Amino acid sequence: MDRSRLFAPRRLARRIFAAAGLLFAAIWAAGATAALADPAARPVVVELYTSQGCSSCPQADAFLGQLAGRSDVLALSLPVTYWDMLGWKDTLASKGNTARQKAYAAAMGRGGVYTPQMIIDGIDDVVGSRVAAVDKDIAGREHDMQALPIHVVVTAQAVHVRVSRADPAPKKDATIWLFVIRPAARVKIGAGENEGRTVTYRNIVTAVKAVGMWSGKPVSLALPRSSLGGGPDDGIAVIVQLNGYGRVIGATPIGWLSTARR
Repeated sequence: MDRSRLFAPRRLARRIFAAAGLLFAAIWAAGATAALADPAARPVVVELYTSQGCSSCPQADAFLGQLAGRSDVLALSLPVTYWDMLGWKDTLASKGNTARQKAYAAAMGRGGVYTPQMIIDGIDDVVGSRVAAVDKDIAGREHDMQALPIHVVVTAQAVHVRVSRADPAPKKDATIWLFVIRPAARVKIGAGENEGRTVTYRNIVTAVKAVGMWSGKPVSLALPRSSLGGGPDDGIAVIVQLNGYGRVIGATPIGWLSTARR
């Protein structure tokens, strides 16, 4: 028996599979490159300012939980402190979140702050329970979105952030914000306007820090893990925002500090 003829079909099959594998790899690489270059690849940033002491907030909290499941949205919950006077101290609220909302009010020329408020990409604000209005604003970003590339690498010692170059450079400098994010919390509210209710919160901002400035040239930052706070199960996101509290021009999805969650 001619053994070379017996194994010829097997060799031919291996060549065919190898060629197919190279073709698939080329197609995948081209697709990955296209995705990275797609201006719509970055998520739309939706910030919900909420409080456990606000009777109209649980509906907005539930809606934010739905938005958190969307890959095209960076949904953040920022509990504020100013409703604590109504008889229940919000267990998740921070002064930093309250200060950020007040800074938005000043930048937007608003007379004050309110809950539930959703701020979309730094330029629109909507009552957080008005689902149709929020969805419309998110959809509107598809044709009015700037997408500055941001690269984040998390190591055991530091979070490395690189913001790319822009040409032409923006007319206004931008702030590089880093958010520390708790994935979820379920809270039983014991007093105040929501007494007796149990509310689930998603993507809770526990800290927000201005970590650098960007003026159009590449910026690289190495942020020690010890300076950021947050536990091993928490996440981070980076946002680049014109004039501090203006239009968002770059944003990352949530990345996890723990290697077990990546």
